[in-house]
Amino acid sequence: MAAYSGFSPAAVEFYDQLQVHNTRAWWAEHKSTYEREIRDPMRELLDALSDEFGPARIFRPNRDVRFSKDKSPYKDHIGAIAQIEDAVGYYVQLSARGLMTAGGWYSPLGPQTARFRAAVDSPAVAPLETGLAKLRRAKPPFSIDGSPLKTRPRGVPADHPRIELLRCTQLIATREYGTPQWLSTRKVIDVVRKDWRAMAPVVEWLADHVGPGADPADGD
Repeated sequence: MAAYSGFSPAAVEFYDQLQVHNTRAWWAEHKSTYEREIRDPMRELLDALSDEFGPARIFRPNRDVRFSKDKSPYKDHIGAIAQIEDAVGYYVQLSARGLMTAGGWYSPLGPQTARFRAAVDSPAVAPLETGLAKLRRAKPPFSIDGSPLKTRPRGVPADHPRIELLRCTQLIATREYGTPQWLSTRKVIDVVRKDWRAMAPVVEWLADHVGPGADPADGD
Protein backbone atom coordinates (compact mmCIF):
# COMPACT_ATOMS: atom_id res chain seq x y z
CA MET A 1 0.00 0.00 0.00
CA ALA A 2 3.01 2.33 0.06
CA ALA A 3 2.19 3.52 -3.46
CA TYR A 4 -1.52 4.08 -2.83
CA SER A 5 -2.53 7.52 -4.06
CA GLY A 6 -6.29 7.74 -3.50
CA PHE A 7 -8.66 8.77 -6.27
CA SER A 8 -7.28 10.98 -9.01
CA PRO A 9 -9.17 13.93 -10.56
CA ALA A 10 -9.85 11.58 -13.49
CA ALA A 11 -12.10 9.50 -11.21
CA VAL A 12 -14.35 12.44 -10.41
CA GLU A 13 -14.27 13.59 -14.04
CA PHE A 14 -15.40 10.12 -15.10
CA TYR A 15 -18.60 10.49 -13.08
CA ASP A 16 -19.08 14.06 -14.27
CA GLN A 17 -19.05 12.78 -17.83
CA LEU A 18 -21.19 9.74 -17.02
CA GLN A 19 -24.02 12.02 -15.94
CA VAL A 20 -24.08 13.38 -19.50
CA HIS A 21 -23.20 10.20 -21.42
CA ASN A 22 -24.83 7.38 -19.47
CA THR A 23 -24.91 4.85 -22.32
CA ARG A 24 -23.45 1.41 -22.85
CA ALA A 25 -21.43 2.67 -25.79
CA TRP A 26 -19.80 5.44 -23.71
CA TRP A 27 -19.12 3.04 -20.85
CA ALA A 28 -17.48 0.52 -23.15
CA GLU A 29 -15.22 3.23 -24.54
CA HIS A 30 -14.21 4.44 -21.07
CA LYS A 31 -14.31 1.17 -19.13
CA SER A 32 -10.53 1.10 -18.77
CA THR A 33 -10.69 4.50 -17.02
CA TYR A 34 -13.28 3.15 -14.60
CA GLU A 35 -11.14 0.13 -13.81
CA ARG A 36 -7.86 2.02 -13.47
CA GLU A 37 -8.98 5.24 -11.75
CA ILE A 38 -11.96 4.06 -9.71
CA ARG A 39 -12.40 0.31 -9.25
CA ASP A 40 -8.76 -0.55 -8.55
CA PRO A 41 -8.15 2.33 -6.08
CA MET A 42 -11.36 1.37 -4.28
CA ARG A 43 -10.15 -2.23 -4.01
CA GLU A 44 -6.86 -1.03 -2.56
CA LEU A 45 -8.66 1.21 -0.07
CA LEU A 46 -10.85 -1.65 1.12
CA ASP A 47 -7.85 -3.95 1.39
CA ALA A 48 -6.11 -1.40 3.62
CA LEU A 49 -9.14 -1.29 5.92
CA SER A 50 -9.86 -5.02 5.99
CA ASP A 51 -7.54 -5.74 8.90
CA GLU A 52 -9.86 -3.76 11.18
CA PHE A 53 -13.27 -3.90 9.50
CA GLY A 54 -13.18 -7.19 7.64
CA PRO A 55 -13.66 -7.89 3.96
CA ALA A 56 -15.78 -5.53 1.90
CA ARG A 57 -17.47 -5.84 -1.46
CA ILE A 58 -17.85 -3.31 -4.24
CA PHE A 59 -21.34 -2.97 -5.67
CA ARG A 60 -21.65 -3.66 -9.38
CA PRO A 61 -21.75 -0.53 -11.57
CA ASN A 62 -24.85 -1.60 -13.50
CA ARG A 63 -28.25 -0.31 -12.41
CA ASP A 64 -31.27 -2.60 -12.08
CA VAL A 65 -33.65 -0.78 -14.40
CA ARG A 66 -36.41 -3.39 -14.54
CA PHE A 67 -38.81 -1.43 -12.36
CA SER A 68 -37.42 2.07 -12.83
CA LYS A 69 -38.59 4.85 -15.12
CA ASP A 70 -34.93 5.92 -15.35
CA LYS A 71 -33.35 3.49 -17.79
CA SER A 72 -29.79 4.83 -17.43
CA PRO A 73 -27.71 1.65 -17.43
CA TYR A 74 -24.97 2.69 -14.97
CA LYS A 75 -24.85 4.03 -11.43
CA ASP A 76 -23.55 7.55 -10.92
CA HIS A 77 -21.18 6.39 -8.17
CA ILE A 78 -19.09 3.51 -6.91
CA GLY A 79 -20.02 2.16 -3.51
CA ALA A 80 -18.62 -0.54 -1.26
CA ILE A 81 -19.76 -2.08 2.01
CA ALA A 82 -18.08 -3.95 4.82
CA GLN A 83 -21.13 -5.78 6.12
CA ILE A 84 -21.05 -7.19 9.64
CA GLU A 85 -24.68 -8.29 9.81
CA ASP A 86 -27.57 -8.44 7.36
CA ALA A 87 -28.15 -4.84 6.16
CA VAL A 88 -25.73 -3.50 8.79
CA GLY A 89 -22.21 -2.32 8.04
CA TYR A 90 -19.75 0.35 6.94
CA TYR A 91 -19.99 2.08 3.57
CA VAL A 92 -17.81 4.29 1.37
CA GLN A 93 -18.75 5.96 -1.91
CA LEU A 94 -17.17 8.05 -4.64
CA SER A 95 -19.18 10.08 -7.17
CA ALA A 96 -19.03 13.36 -9.06
CA ARG A 97 -19.79 15.00 -5.69
CA GLY A 98 -16.71 13.43 -4.16
CA LEU A 99 -16.14 11.13 -1.20
CA MET A 100 -18.81 9.99 1.25
CA THR A 101 -18.52 7.71 4.26
CA ALA A 102 -21.45 6.05 5.97
CA GLY A 103 -22.43 3.32 8.36
CA GLY A 104 -25.45 1.79 10.01
CA TRP A 105 -28.61 -0.16 9.23
CA TYR A 106 -29.73 0.57 5.70
CA SER A 107 -32.61 -1.78 4.81
CA PRO A 108 -35.05 -3.51 7.17
CA LEU A 109 -35.25 -7.26 6.65
CA GLY A 110 -37.66 -9.74 8.21
CA PRO A 111 -37.90 -9.28 11.99
CA GLN A 112 -35.20 -6.58 12.16
CA THR A 113 -37.63 -3.70 12.66
CA ALA A 114 -39.39 -5.45 15.52
CA ARG A 115 -36.04 -6.22 17.18
CA PHE A 116 -34.90 -2.63 16.74
CA ARG A 117 -38.03 -1.22 18.38
CA ALA A 118 -37.84 -3.71 21.24
CA ALA A 119 -34.23 -2.72 21.93
CA VAL A 120 -35.01 1.00 21.70
CA ASP A 121 -37.86 0.51 24.16
CA SER A 122 -35.50 -0.98 26.76
CA PRO A 123 -32.47 -0.02 28.87
CA ALA A 124 -30.30 -1.53 26.09
CA VAL A 125 -30.83 1.67 24.06
CA ALA A 126 -28.44 3.76 26.18
CA PRO A 127 -25.25 3.00 24.18
CA LEU A 128 -27.08 3.77 20.94
CA GLU A 129 -28.22 7.17 22.20
CA THR A 130 -24.71 7.94 23.43
CA GLY A 131 -23.18 6.92 20.12
CA LEU A 132 -25.62 8.99 18.06
CA ALA A 133 -25.05 12.02 20.27
CA LYS A 134 -21.28 11.78 19.73
CA LEU A 135 -21.74 11.58 15.96
CA ARG A 136 -23.95 14.66 15.97
CA ARG A 137 -21.41 16.58 18.06
CA ALA A 138 -18.45 15.60 15.88
CA LYS A 139 -16.68 18.28 13.87
CA PRO A 140 -17.89 18.26 11.19
CA PRO A 141 -21.02 16.50 12.42
CA PHE A 142 -22.31 13.32 10.86
CA SER A 143 -25.78 13.44 9.34
CA ILE A 144 -28.20 10.92 10.82
CA ASP A 145 -31.00 9.56 8.64
CA GLY A 146 -33.68 7.32 10.09
CA SER A 147 -36.13 7.42 7.14
CA PRO A 148 -38.84 7.84 9.78
CA LEU A 149 -42.46 6.82 9.55
CA LYS A 150 -44.85 9.73 9.03
CA THR A 151 -46.79 8.52 12.06
CA ARG A 152 -45.80 6.60 15.17
CA PRO A 153 -45.62 2.79 15.13
CA ARG A 154 -48.81 1.01 16.09
CA GLY A 155 -49.18 0.72 19.84
CA VAL A 156 -46.53 3.33 20.66
CA PRO A 157 -47.85 6.35 22.61
CA ALA A 158 -47.24 9.77 21.10
CA ASP A 159 -45.44 10.92 24.25
CA HIS A 160 -42.99 8.01 24.34
CA PRO A 161 -39.59 9.47 25.40
CA ARG A 162 -37.86 7.81 22.43
CA ILE A 163 -40.59 8.26 19.85
CA GLU A 164 -38.18 9.67 17.25
CA LEU A 165 -35.99 6.57 17.37
CA LEU A 166 -39.01 4.28 17.35
CA ARG A 167 -40.23 5.89 14.14
CA CYS A 168 -37.00 5.00 12.34
CA THR A 169 -37.11 2.41 9.57
CA GLN A 170 -33.35 2.54 9.10
CA LEU A 171 -30.49 4.31 10.85
CA ILE A 172 -27.55 5.63 8.85
CA ALA A 173 -24.76 8.06 9.70
CA THR A 174 -23.09 9.84 6.78
CA ARG A 175 -20.36 12.41 6.20
CA GLU A 176 -19.59 14.04 2.85
CA TYR A 177 -16.22 15.53 1.94
CA GLY A 178 -16.57 16.76 -1.61
CA THR A 179 -13.34 16.69 -3.63
CA PRO A 180 -10.53 18.02 -1.38
CA GLN A 181 -6.93 17.91 -2.57
CA TRP A 182 -6.16 14.98 -0.27
CA LEU A 183 -8.62 12.82 -2.25
CA SER A 184 -5.69 11.94 -4.52
CA THR A 185 -3.43 10.92 -1.62
CA ARG A 186 -3.27 8.01 0.80
CA LYS A 187 -4.96 10.25 3.38
CA VAL A 188 -8.19 8.75 2.03
CA ILE A 189 -7.38 5.60 4.00
CA ASP A 190 -6.96 7.57 7.24
CA VAL A 191 -10.15 9.58 6.71
CA VAL A 192 -12.34 6.55 6.01
CA ARG A 193 -10.78 4.56 8.85
CA LYS A 194 -11.33 7.43 11.31
CA ASP A 195 -14.97 7.85 10.27
CA TRP A 196 -15.72 4.14 10.45
CA ARG A 197 -14.16 4.00 13.91
CA ALA A 198 -16.36 6.91 15.00
CA MET A 199 -19.43 5.08 13.69
CA ALA A 200 -18.43 1.75 15.23
CA PRO A 201 -20.39 2.05 18.52
CA VAL A 202 -23.62 2.67 16.59
CA VAL A 203 -22.93 0.09 13.88
CA GLU A 204 -21.98 -2.58 16.42
CA TRP A 205 -25.06 -1.82 18.53
CA LEU A 206 -27.23 -2.25 15.45
CA ALA A 207 -25.52 -5.52 14.52
CA ASP A 208 -26.12 -6.84 18.04
CA HIS A 209 -29.74 -5.74 18.35
CA VAL A 210 -31.15 -5.63 14.81
CA GLY A 211 -29.58 -8.42 12.76
CA PRO A 212 -29.79 -11.02 11.31
CA GLY A 213 -32.45 -10.61 8.65
CA ALA A 214 -34.04 -13.99 9.36
CA ASP A 215 -35.11 -15.62 12.58
CA PRO A 216 -32.41 -18.20 13.48
CA ALA A 217 -35.19 -20.47 14.73
CA ASP A 218 -36.51 -20.75 11.19
CA GLY A 219 -33.54 -22.94 10.31
CA ASP A 220 -34.34 -25.55 12.96
